[in-house]
Amino acid sequence: VQLQASGGGLVQAGGSLRLFCAVSGGTFSNYHMGWFRQAPGKEREFVSAISWGGVNIYYADSVKGRFTISRDNAKNTVYLQMNSLKPEDTAVYYCAASGTYAYARTSEYKWWGQGTQVTVSS
Repeated sequence: VQLQASGGGLVQAGGSLRLFCAVSGGTFSNYHMGWFRQAPGKEREFVSAISWGGVNIYYADSVKGRFTISRDNAKNTVYLQMNSLKPEDTAVYYCAASGTYAYARTSEYKWWGQGTQVTVSS
C-alpha cells in the first residue's frame, strides 16, 4: 500500500488549504484513514481520522470546527480541508492508513505517506 500526500503550501493566517492523500494498492474502502502532523522539535500528533465508510469521524480539539476530513472511495483519496489556519498549524502533515480500527495513536496505523509541508504565516 502506498500513500501520496499533496496540497501543502504557504498561506497567510486565516487562509485555507486542502490536502489530498491518494492511496494505491490494496482496497481503499477497507482502510481506516488518518491525518497527523509534526512540527519541528515536536512529536507527531493526531489531527483527524475517518472510518472505512466515512461514518465515524474524529478530530483533535485543536482543529475541531476548522478542519474537515472526507474521503472518496471511488477515487481512493482522503482529503483534509483546513480553514481559518493559524501559525500554530504549521507542520508537516502525514496521511496514514490502517486495515483495522484506528483512531489517534500513530501505532495504530500501518502505512504512511511521505508528508506535505504546511506553513502558515502570521
